[in-house]
Amino acid sequence: MVLAGVAVPSFATLMRENRLTAAANELLGAILYARSEAIKRGSRVTICTSSGLIDCKPNTGWHGGWIVFEDRSANGEREEGESILLVGDGWNGGPVITGNTPVRDYVSYVSSGASRRLGGALQMGTITFCDGGAARQIVISASGRPRVVRVASCDWRSS
Repeated sequence: MVLAGVAVPSFATLMRENRLTAAANELLGAILYARSEAIKRGSRVTICTSSGLIDCKPNTGWHGGWIVFEDRSANGEREEGESILLVGDGWNGGPVITGNTPVRDYVSYVSSGASRRLGGALQMGTITFCDGGAARQIVISASGRPRVVRVASCDWRSS
């Protein structure tokens, strides 16, 4: 009985860590895919937050889902005729995933593989995954390269 009391909290922590890792790796893979498709196609490819998995939905958080699409109009909105290349349906009841201002609603790559805002400015930022106080981040550098960073907790957001 004592052994079970020690194992249950450790198992809960392990499950939370696995959820965070899986969520971060899934979104990282989608971002890397968007970047490689922009290079391969020689045109802008955007990944955006989407709750319906058909078009972009700003201010919904990445945990609700996302779409990757060829953004031929370069406006950050999926329009008729712009192909959806990949969909992620998010994590209901899983980690909360939010981006800071530059990557809150979308990450867009141009044909060189660099991330760019719709106006052409550099796009770099941080997408944070929080689950029960534990955290991961995807950090997108000035060159557009994303990487996962382990963060001790979500407490840093309140300071």
